[in-house]
Amino acid sequence: MSTESTPSRTFTLASRASELAQIQTNIVRDALTTKDPSKTFATSFMATGGDFNQSQALYLIGGKALWTKELEVALQDNTVDMLVHSFKDVPTVLPEGCEIAGVLEREDPLDSLIVRKGAPEGWKTLEDLPGGSVVGTSSVRRVAQLKRKYPGLVFKDVRGNLNTRMAKLDAPDSPFAAIILAKAGMVRLGWGNRITSDLGPPTLLHAVSQGALAIEIRTNDAAARELCRNLTHWQTEWRCYAERALLRVLEGGCSVPVGVHTTLLDEMPEGAQEGERKARLAITGSVTSLNGDRHIEHSLEAEVRALEEAEAVGVRLARLLIDTGAKEILDEINADRETKIELAKTTDQKVDA
Repeated sequence: MSTESTPSRTFTLASRASELAQIQTNIVRDALTTKDPSKTFATSFMATGGDFNQSQALYLIGGKALWTKELEVALQDNTVDMLVHSFKDVPTVLPEGCEIAGVLEREDPLDSLIVRKGAPEGWKTLEDLPGGSVVGTSSVRRVAQLKRKYPGLVFKDVRGNLNTRMAKLDAPDSPFAAIILAKAGMVRLGWGNRITSDLGPPTLLHAVSQGALAIEIRTNDAAARELCRNLTHWQTEWRCYAERALLRVLEGGCSVPVGVHTTLLDEMPEGAQEGERKARLAITGSVTSLNGDRHIEHSLEAEVRALEEAEAVGVRLARLLIDTGAKEILDEINADRETKIELAKTTDQKVDA
């Protein structure tokens, strides 16, 4: 497939096959069509490794690459032209020859609490749940942060796409009093009315880049890059790249319980051109031990005038966290992961986190 822009070229957008992924892909397709009606855009959907393995904890079986690997193979084979991702699922280091070319304006990045249907009227927040209540989430970040604040609750892994997790919550024999999901996904699926309450700072710092959609392309596809850049919301891009720089320094290629929250203050007008933009970036980051007994959290604020300066603030914050105790926590988490992976190999069993 040629990567040159011609009148007859069809740009194929690909993503996972879940309902949410398809909705997100259609959002991007429609935005591209609105920006350039002369171009033709098609969609393609496929299953990924994360869809096939629904039994093991994500941080034991490959982390974020589980959601992107098969898609990136299709991209590199020229089978498709653009990948639409939930930005939080994208590894901080991409395969050679691939790049993020577009970042759409962010939905609310917070996590939300959803109680099961028929729950008592008084169950509005985590504080309202009786001791011993089971709360479902597949995120070690959420569990680590919430264990330290709610030691009386039981946190249990729940896998599957959002439809599957909501069905597990509402099933007559459900063990779950509630589950925790990203608010953005609930809103995009039209399920905002099921959200019981939001979980934000200081209770819970959200995942890196949560709520944002990113478009991945081949690095040599100048036509696709130009189309994607026309969709990019620079304020979201700066915030997300600062968060991803933080995570890249901390994770060392593995999934770790890192929480984050960013804001851009004193933003330039929407029409400001590159080179004229400036903003005051405030970023808070945290690393929490798996059992919640240790939590390292710091914040930084700085004026930034370019994407690279926003990333540099994220790197500074990561180093501050490492220097004040996060390294010890991360080393323990990685050792715990390796132990469980080896146990799974020797016993031929699937080991949960």
